[in-house]
Amino acid sequence: MTRLYLTRHGETQWNLEGRVQGSRDSQLTKKGIVQATQLSKYLEDVHIDIIYSSSSDRAYNTAKIVGENRQIPIIKLDGLKEMNLGIWEGKTFDLIRKDYKEMHETFWNKPHLLCEFPGESFDEFRERVVNSVLDIINNNKGKNILIVAHALVLKFVMSYFENRPLDKLFHEPFMHSTCLNEVEITDSEYKIVKYAQTNHYDIEV
Repeated sequence: MTRLYLTRHGETQWNLEGRVQGSRDSQLTKKGIVQATQLSKYLEDVHIDIIYSSSSDRAYNTAKIVGENRQIPIIKLDGLKEMNLGIWEGKTFDLIRKDYKEMHETFWNKPHLLCEFPGESFDEFRERVVNSVLDIINNNKGKNILIVAHALVLKFVMSYFENRPLDKLFHEPFMHSTCLNEVEITDSEYKIVKYAQTNHYDIEV
């Protein structure tokens, strides 16, 4: 059996400021570092064979904290980077809601109807991240794998495992910072064990 643990990076400065990050980057806040440390403690008795991370610093720095007491490699992959959100990147969500009202509404509430977008399309993004994760699984059969990535990456990957349609992509649960997802994989069967869990938030560090 292959076991996949997937998490989002810790809180960043742009998360605090309500800014869109996408393919751009922002540093972890003190809270984000604490969240990663909490997840590290939560997983301390869980055997992990290998860690994959988005090549974005916010994900890689989270992966280093989560895996700091493990003598295992952390492999950066561009394929796990967040969706390229084009001209939205760096702008606040409030400004986007105001200046791109129709596009914003369609993106978040009717993603299956989004035709034009000044960034990566949903189809391009889905193909990139799902194929990256399937390659990771195929190259590490029988291992326990930790993947550190981003909110939209996790939404698309988990939607693939549960066969969720695009029109319901942004339904609950929300992928909070360092939330934990766990999937058991046997042959081509996927069993979701944990979905956007944040139990580690209660751990004192």
